[in-house]
Amino acid sequence: MVFKPSLLQSDTQLNQRSYYEASVQRAPSLPPLRGEAEADVLVVGAGFAGLSAALELADRGFSVVVLEADRVCAGASGRNGGQAIVGFASGQGPFEQQLGRADARRAWDLSLQALDLIDRRIARFGIACDAVKGYLYVADSPGKAKALLADLEAQERDYGLRCEVATGADVQRHIASARYHAAGYERLSGHLHPLKYGLGLARAAQRLGVRLHEHTPVRSLAQTGAGVVVQTPYGTVRARFAVVAGNCTLPEHGPGVLPPIHTRTMPVGTYIVGTAPLAPELCQRLIARNAAVCDNNFVLDYFRFSADHRLLFGGRVSYTTRTPPRLEQVMRQRMVAIFPELASVPVEFVWGGFVDISMNRAPDFGRVGPHIYYLQGFSGHGVALTGLAGQLVAEAVAGQAERFDLFARLQHRPFPGGPQLRTPMLALGMLWHRLKDALG
Repeated sequence: MVFKPSLLQSDTQLNQRSYYEASVQRAPSLPPLRGEAEADVLVVGAGFAGLSAALELADRGFSVVVLEADRVCAGASGRNGGQAIVGFASGQGPFEQQLGRADARRAWDLSLQALDLIDRRIARFGIACDAVKGYLYVADSPGKAKALLADLEAQERDYGLRCEVATGADVQRHIASARYHAAGYERLSGHLHPLKYGLGLARAAQRLGVRLHEHTPVRSLAQTGAGVVVQTPYGTVRARFAVVAGNCTLPEHGPGVLPPIHTRTMPVGTYIVGTAPLAPELCQRLIARNAAVCDNNFVLDYFRFSADHRLLFGGRVSYTTRTPPRLEQVMRQRMVAIFPELASVPVEFVWGGFVDISMNRAPDFGRVGPHIYYLQGFSGHGVALTGLAGQLVAEAVAGQAERFDLFARLQHRPFPGGPQLRTPMLALGMLWHRLKDALG
């Protein structure tokens, strides 16, 4: 099956087969915005970043309205691999090259704080989201093993991230798979149920007085002398500031929603399968300490066990906004190549969604004029980084922009090719990276 969906409307069959949606009980839909509304801050998007910004702003005494085009966490925030990871998808390279070593270290330390922020919010708001600590980096070829060991050594030397390193047969004490040549285990990163976490953030924001409206796309966003005016199909919001956190769905809201930033990110489809429940002792044997796992290929595999002992396996991606053909079969083949003893285990869930990536994979935070802030380009590291982003933008709105501006100083290039050619050009580029991964 091949399709080209709207990014705002995921494929019906995939959406119905999401493990995350099947394992939560959503409240009834929140009503759309109707008529006129006013607020100190208008937030576009009710994913992790928008909800985090709303929470932090409400804590600082701002009145906040959040507009969501679909439902809370219907996009990447409620459909991702659930891996909360230290650092950035880009690595530290763009930070060191553009900001210098001292500020690159400050950005790294902020990524550590992003993990702590998840823990604090879970504790403060009583969010039951199956959070687990422990993360395993793996390499599936000798060349990739050499690169992984070098990266882990540099991270410990320059940034203090210590990992338990294993090579050869010693890898088996971390993961029961003959596929991997090297591994590194660390205890700061981990995993959680992203949709449970996101719905918990939404409930917390509402308790703090945030007004949240679902099924309310933003059609235009304009700055005025006193702030911003936002038009929706059903009404208008006037606010002193706007925080735009719609990520890769922004162009589909309307041509008037920050067109200058659209070309700096691209939507990438990522897909996950969920098995039937496994025996707990098998899970413990396959992945020691219930860690989340990710390899260091450019087109990577990532996987973990759920709280009810299903293997949630991600790794197939699409750079064309089309679902890959034979998705379930291909994902199963990749999973079984890692764990052959799962060959007879049924796959019960298959789902996917779109994440936004920037050209250099570094986050893209900034301003458009004096009243509008934006957060985008999380590039697959959004579970932790979005929470930090919301906190930093709230500080900036409140007049303390030093930490926000550390990220805003990063320069980002648009994807080449213009609206018609950038998607096929990116797809061709990914074919090259897949070939490199295959060759080790």
